[in-house]
Amino acid sequence: MTIAELQPLARFPGLLKSWRKRRRLSQLDLSLEAGLSQRHISFLETGRSQPSRFAISQLGEALQMPAAEVDAMLMSAGFAARSPDEKWSDATRSAINISISHILKGHNPFPALAVDRTWTLQNANEAAMRFFSVIGGAGEPNLLRSIFKEGPVRSAIVNWADITKALYRLLELEVARRPNDFEVQNLLDELLSYPGVAESVRQPAHERPAPVLAIHFRMDGADLHLFSLIATVGMSADAAIDDIRVETLLPADEKTRQWFLELES
Repeated sequence: MTIAELQPLARFPGLLKSWRKRRRLSQLDLSLEAGLSQRHISFLETGRSQPSRFAISQLGEALQMPAAEVDAMLMSAGFAARSPDEKWSDATRSAINISISHILKGHNPFPALAVDRTWTLQNANEAAMRFFSVIGGAGEPNLLRSIFKEGPVRSAIVNWADITKALYRLLELEVARRPNDFEVQNLLDELLSYPGVAESVRQPAHERPAPVLAIHFRMDGADLHLFSLIATVGMSADAAIDDIRVETLLPADEKTRQWFLELES
């Protein structure tokens, strides 16, 4: 994530205090976790002391902050974000991209794709590209926009209201996880402005929800039910790598399985 401009309240003292409260830690608790004195943390929160890069790294680890939020904290204190400075970053990203491509290819004949934190498509396997072509959603790179706004993808989803509510809640969790990611916050507002989305998000919860919410597509007389598995790269200190989501779509019934097998042939 690139943060071009931090809001006035997002200066270092405010960021540190907000994250400490988010984790429900006292200054003493945080000092023990980060290996810093309570007095130093108090001075950092009031602006009486300036943090070092080392101190910010210690605080970020103690507060279990996402990589992008640590970068935001560094930038708020006048330092460069750490992610672009890592000499091994390009080699690591190359290895991860190769591994993700291997996963996507191995998931054929069922759709699999890699997206960033805003659900913008980064990579997809052949099955996903075929499915997008059939459903008419190949022109929109952002999966959330293609589902939320009026168009062929939205029209093909029978349980669109339920899916919209679930996906919107997922994006809300991402905003809660990374409160200084204003790009995702803006996307959340944009999605809510689309016709019918606000009503779907506000609909009451089902009294007896299904164990797994599957997306129900209906097109050309075929009823397809797909559920998803989402994977992330573990233990990443690089914001760009931390953004990656690999979503594999799986058939929820035998008819759907056979449909994709026939689509491949």
